[in-house]
Amino acid sequence: MSGEAGFLTTKLDEMLGWARKYSIFSYPFVTACCGMEYMSVSCAHYDIDRFGAGWPRFSPRQSDLLLVVGTVNHKIAPVLRKVWEQMAEPKWVISFGVCATSGGFYDNYATVQGIDRIIPVDVYIGGCPPRPEMVLEGLMLLQKKIASQKQELF
Repeated sequence: MSGEAGFLTTKLDEMLGWARKYSIFSYPFVTACCGMEYMSVSCAHYDIDRFGAGWPRFSPRQSDLLLVVGTVNHKIAPVLRKVWEQMAEPKWVISFGVCATSGGFYDNYATVQGIDRIIPVDVYIGGCPPRPEMVLEGLMLLQKKIASQKQELF
């Protein structure tokens, strides 16, 4: 009997993981020039819609993916933290571009040297700016992570 319950729970977990990985609502936190490359991923040539992530939300409460695109300075860091805290679980973060990932070439007192010092990051996409193919690869990595996680029912 316990084997059957494990089977059903496992199958439900897999089904929820599959559904969540193909229905990602992103909140683009765009602060710099990488925003132009982010917009190109939505165009027909790259078509982020086929991955279930084409419809951005501009409210953190309606989003489950926070895309941090570009440079984050210490003045805007508390705002980024507040946006992340307002998101409902489950939530994921992608660091988009070298500036969000490591501060880029802005090695100074005003720039955060990687957003992972403020919020947890699930996927890092390097590049200055990252090519659309790299963004799609990062999204696919996130989808694999979502599908393999234990799915919580609320």
